[in-house]
Amino acid sequence: MSQKVVVAGVGMIPFMKPGQNETYVAMGEQAVRLALADAGVGYESIQQAYASYIYGDSTSGQRALYNVGMTGIPVINVNNNCASGSTALYLANQAIASGMAEVVLAVGFEQMNPGALGDTFHDRPSPADLFLRQTERVPEAAGLPAALRIFGSAGLEHMKRFGTPLDTFAKIRAKASRHAANNPKSVFRKVVTAEEVLADQVLWPGVMTRLMACPPTCGAAAVVLCSEAYAKRHGLDGSVWIAGQALTTDGPETFGDDLRNIAGYSMSRAAAQQVYEQAGLGAEDVNLVELHDCFAHNELLTYEALGLCPEGGAQKFVDDGDNTYGGRYVVNPSGGLLSKGHPIGATGLAQCTELVQQLRGQAEQRQVEGARVALQHNIGIGGACVVTLYRND
Repeated sequence: MSQKVVVAGVGMIPFMKPGQNETYVAMGEQAVRLALADAGVGYESIQQAYASYIYGDSTSGQRALYNVGMTGIPVINVNNNCASGSTALYLANQAIASGMAEVVLAVGFEQMNPGALGDTFHDRPSPADLFLRQTERVPEAAGLPAALRIFGSAGLEHMKRFGTPLDTFAKIRAKASRHAANNPKSVFRKVVTAEEVLADQVLWPGVMTRLMACPPTCGAAAVVLCSEAYAKRHGLDGSVWIAGQALTTDGPETFGDDLRNIAGYSMSRAAAQQVYEQAGLGAEDVNLVELHDCFAHNELLTYEALGLCPEGGAQKFVDDGDNTYGGRYVVNPSGGLLSKGHPIGATGLAQCTELVQQLRGQAEQRQVEGARVALQHNIGIGGACVVTLYRND
């Protein structure tokens, strides 16, 4: 029997452009203090901590947490590419569900530099080399930054298979901006139209403009999980709980003929299926979703991977407005990675923060009416995918 795990506290700081931020130490400390205050517990109650980041030296997690307290607890540093934050959450959830701990902290932070992402070490194989090798089947992708090549190739695969037009991706980006306009923690709050997205700087002719890609961002977020029993004993808010969670990695199909899979399509679908089975629910039961829209193309692919619409049905899903307020689901009410920002280590925990606030009815202008079931999706190329389902009922 596993213990029921509740989300007792969440916290995040406003995301910022590189150069406008404080250090990762200051950002991480602020997010942790917000989550602790939200939970109503002191740091001395935390029994384990998982710290997520990818741009930082070893034990950066300890350095950020030592400003909050030095209690001798285990601090584990987590690097799982862009899924790092949700991987920290996954480990914290496991620790409680297994009975190893009752109160666990997950914190994520990132102090990023401007510009496209790249490898840190150039004297050894890149973790992305197998993925980039697949993009060689798309000659026009040669010379582009790695992430753009991978996600652009995956989006192009969908365009070729299903006739998806470029303006569908532009509509997704415009939707993100409308949602972010109501989120004071988003780095970009300017509303843009689909026409403005299409008219922006071209990164890959016929495939992507600059506004379809998320920006490097700095920020931090933190989450306090505890067992349901602990919440009851100490009078904590146990209304939001984790009904299902799965972490998957790539299977052999990733390097097959379908380029959607190099961007995480197959592992996202597998994780979602596991979570629905655990929770005894389906996509039709979900009210809102925070998913990994590092590129507008990946948001579209993920609609289908999570079962929000049929395979090949994403264009109609977008055109019908089923990804926003008034439609079937509200996808990325926070503004998502495209507008809220993507400080990599913090992203998964920021997604959790948004969904918990929504399920508590605390999202103010972004509030999704009647929200009771929320789905989270966070991926990292190389690869890892974490899908989490939350309930408040």
